[in-house]
Amino acid sequence: MIQNFLLCGSLGWCLEISWTGFHSLLKGQMTMMGKTSLLMFPIYGCAAFIGPIYEKISFLPVVFRGLLYTVGFFAMEYASGSLLKYFHMCPWDYSLSPFQYKGVIRLDYAPLWFCTSLIFEKILTKLS
Repeated sequence: MIQNFLLCGSLGWCLEISWTGFHSLLKGQMTMMGKTSLLMFPIYGCAAFIGPIYEKISFLPVVFRGLLYTVGFFAMEYASGSLLKYFHMCPWDYSLSPFQYKGVIRLDYAPLWFCTSLIFEKILTKLS
């Protein structure tokens, strides 16, 4: 489980840096500067729980598994974001997004979390 936690944390960092780098390009910043926070590593690392969850729900169609994981991602993002916001340490702020909830989750990211969760599932199940 520790190995999967480290893998998920690292993969999450890489995905976030790629995502923010792509967004900087869309804003006209040709440097494509991506960024993340050290605080994100343990949050992304929690995706390691997809492996044990998959063992219990592997009989479900991929769409239902993706939806369950997406709800889990949103729950983790909300819990961690709320806790970090309480301590004035939250590295993200979605307050200006029209589809945000309390500035810590963006509902329009549901397709992104859906796809990301299934990528994590595929990687974690191949490792076991």
